[in-house]
Amino acid sequence: MSKPFIIGITGGSGSGKTTFLNAIKEQFNREQVCIISQDDYYVPIEEQYIDEQGVENFDIPRSINKKAFRKDIEKLIAGEVVSIKEYTFNNKNIKPKVITFHPAPVIVVEGLFVFHYKKIQRLLDLKIFLHAKENLKVIRRIKRDRVERNYPLDDVLYRYEHHVLPSFEKYIEPYRESADIVINNNEAMKMGIRVVEGFIKNELRIEN
Repeated sequence: MSKPFIIGITGGSGSGKTTFLNAIKEQFNREQVCIISQDDYYVPIEEQYIDEQGVENFDIPRSINKKAFRKDIEKLIAGEVVSIKEYTFNNKNIKPKVITFHPAPVIVVEGLFVFHYKKIQRLLDLKIFLHAKENLKVIRRIKRDRVERNYPLDDVLYRYEHHVLPSFEKYIEPYRESADIVINNNEAMKMGIRVVEGFIKNELRIEN
């Protein structure tokens, strides 16, 4: 098995990473593309950093078990199957399941800090940065955390102002300049998705 092609995708919270990945999943099967997300590697809530107001900060690099994340990426590169327990963002309404990642010719590594973690960044062959206006990201974050993660609105707004935005400015946005591709997602990113899908098909030698 030849070394797989590794694509890294990052962007601020609400920039459209999930939408982008879902579009990729619709076009390729697991034998072609493996998608592994940083979101499945949060450390337990009791180990999370707590700010001066007593609120856990899930939006800083230390909130992720980056060692386990990197090792599982390396296992996939080596052709090994990886299984982990789903992280449910402390939503008691969701029963966690076991997630299995299968090695593939193309591996997509997604997350807020995949460019910031130097050892992970060095594994990437292509770096994609998703960009969106700040007001749109706030709206998307509210919709996601209220509906999917069952967080109170006040909590969502506090975290955005004191955790999400400062983290974006410090750990994510600076890597925009070093990305190979920047895709704007202010209205739609269909063309950006098509470009990346075409690139993957080329790697897989699939006829368009």
